[in-house]
Amino acid sequence: MATLGGCFFYVLSMVSARAFLKSERPLARFTPGVTFLKPLRGADPEMYDAFRSHCQHEYREYELIFGVSDPQDEAIALVRRLQQEFPERRIELVVADKALGANGKVSTLAQMLPLASFDYLIVNDSDIRVEPDYLRRVMVPFADERVGMVTCLYRGIAERTLGSRLEALGISTDFAAGVLSARMLQGVKFGLGSTLAFSRKALEEIGGFEPLVDHLADDYELGARIAALGRKVVVSEVVVDHHLPAYKFRDFFDHQLRWARANRESRKWGYIGMGITFGVPWSLLALLFSRGAIWAWALFGVTALLRSSAAYFVGCKVMRDPQLKRLWWLIPVRDVVAIAVWLVSFAGHTVHWRGLEFTLKNGKLTPK
Repeated sequence: MATLGGCFFYVLSMVSARAFLKSERPLARFTPGVTFLKPLRGADPEMYDAFRSHCQHEYREYELIFGVSDPQDEAIALVRRLQQEFPERRIELVVADKALGANGKVSTLAQMLPLASFDYLIVNDSDIRVEPDYLRRVMVPFADERVGMVTCLYRGIAERTLGSRLEALGISTDFAAGVLSARMLQGVKFGLGSTLAFSRKALEEIGGFEPLVDHLADDYELGARIAALGRKVVVSEVVVDHHLPAYKFRDFFDHQLRWARANRESRKWGYIGMGITFGVPWSLLALLFSRGAIWAWALFGVTALLRSSAAYFVGCKVMRDPQLKRLWWLIPVRDVVAIAVWLVSFAGHTVHWRGLEFTLKNGKLTPK
């Protein structure tokens, strides 16, 4: 039965991906001033190029505000360099010296907000790289007054380690499929950290950033609270690039486990239901316990075919991920790891984040 559930999910992934590709795109031009809020912690080799991509938008009026919590943070040098390279652009740096809660990112955002000049805000991760037309395309849906947030899917650009490649594969074939399926079945009621675009008015209506300062899944919560106002959350057709660290396998597993437990706390019953989406591992178990029965081989073959088709359709057609051709052979490994993470995620409430250990309960972090 679980295998059949997985097969259904693979078919649903393809149908929802097709619906996304065929959905109507708004044609109206809507170009209000926009403030980017980019909280930072530490630096990596790809970060400066990601910063530069945000200074080259084909857009009328926007600004960038960066924030750090540590006055010695190495990312500060990159912001100073960016200010020198783009003196015509308003680029500000905030040192957020107050710890408002366990989530340092949200604490920093709350202290950056007063410097924002415009009524529309975009929060995205520090290593997101965008194209020059990104801002113009992301803002268009706001021409519809019912829209409260616009968010974006993202590709994980992998390093050469196994953990990095498995994460990239999961983002383009599993995570994106889940988002598109949710979009078709019930509408999107969450945000993705790759892009959270919203108005200052919507943020004020949910109480600002402060109510989120102890939440791990702050992007999910922000989108959920704006959706709860009765406003639409739109998934843009824009897909951005997210550069992944060169994870060792243990680091990769810890990162997956943190995400899984955050997901479990944010939507308990939906997360439990994810168990039936792992069609390939369940079909392998059926093959094992049936001792190689012909029906089990047939079931495995059909399941593997549907999984491969869904991965191709979502990963290549929607995500346009050029890595899939060389990572294809890792899909069975990814699936086995994914079900292992799902099972382990129910065994505790501890998460590791930014070098610290926390207890996660009801979506909120408590330092251990």
